[in-house]
Amino acid sequence: MPSPLIQWMIFHMLGLRTDPPGVLFTAIYDVIIIAAVFVPVISAIPIFCIWWERKVAAHIQSRIGPNRVGPFGLLQSIADGVKLLLKEDLIPRDADPFLMRLAPYLAFAPVFAAYLALPFAPDFTFEPRLAVGLFWILAILSVEVMGVILAGWASNNKWAVFGGMREACQMVSYEVPLGLSIIVGVMAAGTLNLVRLGFQQGGGIHTWLIFRNPFAFLAFFTYFVASLASNKRAPFDLPESESELVAGYHTEYSGLRFSFFFFSEYAGMFIVGGIQAALFLGGWNDPFGLIGWKYSHFRALFDADRSIVHAAPLLVLNCLGAGIFTTKALAIIFVQMWIRWTLPRPRIDQVLYACVKVLLPMACVLLLGAGLWQLLVPDLPIVPWSMLSTGQIFNPWNLHQWYNAGATAALVTRLLLALVGISGFTAILMWIGYAAVTGRNIKQRLSDPAPIGNGTAAAVG
Repeated sequence: MPSPLIQWMIFHMLGLRTDPPGVLFTAIYDVIIIAAVFVPVISAIPIFCIWWERKVAAHIQSRIGPNRVGPFGLLQSIADGVKLLLKEDLIPRDADPFLMRLAPYLAFAPVFAAYLALPFAPDFTFEPRLAVGLFWILAILSVEVMGVILAGWASNNKWAVFGGMREACQMVSYEVPLGLSIIVGVMAAGTLNLVRLGFQQGGGIHTWLIFRNPFAFLAFFTYFVASLASNKRAPFDLPESESELVAGYHTEYSGLRFSFFFFSEYAGMFIVGGIQAALFLGGWNDPFGLIGWKYSHFRALFDADRSIVHAAPLLVLNCLGAGIFTTKALAIIFVQMWIRWTLPRPRIDQVLYACVKVLLPMACVLLLGAGLWQLLVPDLPIVPWSMLSTGQIFNPWNLHQWYNAGATAALVTRLLLALVGISGFTAILMWIGYAAVTGRNIKQRLSDPAPIGNGTAAAVG
């Protein structure tokens, strides 16, 4: 089997066998990639997101946020990490020492493993041949709940036990509508391979799965709400609600072990955002389909003549695609932060009611509707820029090809849904821009100094 692009380029420059690559050198290459790429990336994402959430929260609350350590306070998270490293690792006398030490690693390790299947770009995926990559990520992430439950139980603290049991109820409940929402997207795509999903959405914004049919469009929002609950994000942060349970399941943790829970939450935010971007929002593809078009062209040249000259354009396209994918995932994380600092926290019974009585029936209706749509509405579930049965290249912007395939209704539906999505996204951007421009004129920041004079100073004497 031919080696992936990046592995081929490295082996070619080192003079090693490339097609097929040696088993021993491939194993060494995988270990080096994990240590040199994934470990720094998985560490940098939570560090950045923690700083970013502090800035977002500060802006919403009319504060400045971190601004002392490094430019714009960017190094504040690193300073906090150093502080946590120097703190004493305390274990309560009546706690289970082994289980309490095991829980943080059991919560963080699945999140780390899930990154190995994220499709950052066509050739920037650790294992692009994983046929069930989407459900593999979900299965791996479901192990995290065991670490949370174990942390609460092993601490021998009633508040920690309450937090762990809340996480068990919440996670198990919301995984059902979350999984059903994903099935709606998978049903439209016909594959669980995340790289294949990206290729199917490479023809422009109207080929993204969110605009494939009305049920996939609504499943996008159902998945987003369920992902908030499964990732313990506000307003579904009941397992660690400080107003009720001190700190929830990690009440008794301090130092480095506490930071593992923190890191797993923010790294998990990127995972659920990455799944949403890969499944619904086109993955690494731009809205115009330029990356998919150019990639198919240069990939054909590279497969015909494997050389560095033909590999270089593919490397550039992969870098652009990885930037687009990361931007989409970070945009979803921003919405998660926005919601956290905007909405109040509901009660646990309201959280479970929203799942059982609202999201679950909605997800079932969407699944049924998506199945009927697949059955009754003809479509073109073909990878853009690939060969049709007629011998032509499938151009998703060519209306005649849709008409000749009898998929005019599907194309009209996609274009209308894309128009709705673009209008909504533009309205949100205008809203944020208007708030940023006029915010200081509406209400001053609490950190701004009081004006001198103008009758505001209190009279003395």
